[in-house]
Amino acid sequence: MNTIQTRRTIRHYAEKDVDQTLLTELLGLAARTQTMGNLQLYSVVVTRSEEGKKALAPAHFNQPMVTQAPVVLTICADFRRTTRWCEERKANPGYDNFLSFINAATDALLYTQTFCNLAEDRGLGLCFLGTTVYMPEMIIDALKLPKLVMPVATLTVGWPDENPPLTDRLGVAAFVHEEHYSDYSAADIDSHYAEKEALEENRHFCEINNKETLAQIFTDIRYTRKDNEAMSEGLKKALQRQGFLN
Repeated sequence: MNTIQTRRTIRHYAEKDVDQTLLTELLGLAARTQTMGNLQLYSVVVTRSEEGKKALAPAHFNQPMVTQAPVVLTICADFRRTTRWCEERKANPGYDNFLSFINAATDALLYTQTFCNLAEDRGLGLCFLGTTVYMPEMIIDALKLPKLVMPVATLTVGWPDENPPLTDRLGVAAFVHEEHYSDYSAADIDSHYAEKEALEENRHFCEINNKETLAQIFTDIRYTRKDNEAMSEGLKKALQRQGFLN
């Protein structure tokens, strides 16, 4: 069975280091992923020290795996390196804008996923931290990121010390559209989400949180409008600070 079919998010790691040679190999191999204009608009900050991981932890809501994992990787959208290259080669860069951030963020996320696939194929366990864009300024300060470098993804990396069950996924019919986008009817939603909503663990989430539907878990507890709006402002502020929203 292909590794992608059995991939699991790993939050508990064995007390075993990740060899630097292996890590460097995987980071290098991941660079063969797709990239805009062959510019490789990303950089990776590797954090191994206890001090460094403790500095990053608050930005990720102090989730335990940040300090417990042997390695934390912060993948950044990076137009700094390309801009400096242009400046040193008598070229006039124009990459201090939102489009350039989108291009670099896309590059960085493509790189991140390729690294994940390669690392998991070698038996490493990973957790992708979506919290990276929630409070980016804390990460910018902790990692001393200069202008035109913006954190977009974080991975905790180590050897698994757990084997959690596979999480559910929507079926192909829920997200593949032929020829044009077909909007979702009430019947479509019922069909696409029936299996997810029927899972015992999801029904239990609703019960213990006193919610009528699983969707309310997301709108009222996990990803609320209030939090989304507040963190959107923080993200815009960080993009201005890093020179992508001039």
